[in-house]
Amino acid sequence: MAEGESEMIRRKKPPPTTNDMPTPPRPAANQSADPAAKESTTRTRFGSVVVRVARVTLVAYIVWLVALWFVQDRMLFLPQVAGIGLTEDAIAEEPRIVRRWLAQDDGVETEAWLVRALPAGRTPHGLVVFTHGNAELIDHTLHEAEEWTQRGYDVLLPEYRGYGRTPGTPGEARIVADVLAHLDAELATRGARPVVLHGRSLGTGVATQVAARVAERNSDTRIPTPITALILESPFTSIAAFAAGYGAPAFIVRHPFRTDEVLPNLACPILILHAREDEVVPIAHARRLGSLQPRATLVELDGSHNSGISADPAYWNAIDRQIGHPAVQR
Repeated sequence: MAEGESEMIRRKKPPPTTNDMPTPPRPAANQSADPAAKESTTRTRFGSVVVRVARVTLVAYIVWLVALWFVQDRMLFLPQVAGIGLTEDAIAEEPRIVRRWLAQDDGVETEAWLVRALPAGRTPHGLVVFTHGNAELIDHTLHEAEEWTQRGYDVLLPEYRGYGRTPGTPGEARIVADVLAHLDAELATRGARPVVLHGRSLGTGVATQVAARVAERNSDTRIPTPITALILESPFTSIAAFAAGYGAPAFIVRHPFRTDEVLPNLACPILILHAREDEVVPIAHARRLGSLQPRATLVELDGSHNSGISADPAYWNAIDRQIGHPAVQR
């Protein structure tokens, strides 16, 4: 081989390797090789976000319901707002107040006051059981008691558990049972007589439940307790009806006070008194109750929930018509 050819062979380049081959251009980052795959990915991510939001919302709602379950009693029963009431000396200065302490079936002693009818010594027309609102005590209801005594009625003022001087924890079943026990004790002491149940606000739920219990007992006894009137001031259809305003189902309410379920079955005369501008229990509640019970009389008055409609002469005029009593001169 010639020397020139040998030199050409030595200098000849090796064939190109794979790494030396030119790289084809890559698609731009914002371009998708598969639009359908990109849309599917977007939907998956959106679905994951929706699921996470739904889970957080559900957990938050459950926490809210649990909180309502534990705090509802403090929202419904307000003995701390009602205060401590009259002192022992002040009570002693009221000569017509007869204090009753009654041991209930669970051993708790509950208080009630009996205010005697006027004029003293005359046989009373009957017994009024007055059940107060959720931010009151029996101490605050002496005005109503005085009005009734002027009409010739004895007045029984039972206190709720946890209120005033009465120990214990309030609750629908216990309050109703306690009021019934005080009523029975008074009738046993002074004999059977006509009974008027008069409730205000929360007390309307109590009075209605007591009326239902008395009606049930009357059907099983030879000596019934005549309920001559059920008077409801600022009543609600039920406490359960307020649950929706807190975003909660009705079944979460432990003390429902279902007046709307009881009232249609009562045979006694019923008077409903309600303020048109009531901001706590809208008058729609009273109108609804009136529609459920054709025998009920609804009287709408000026004022609000806490304006003291019982001081309005029209309030007592309506009661006088209901019980067939001449109007009291003022």
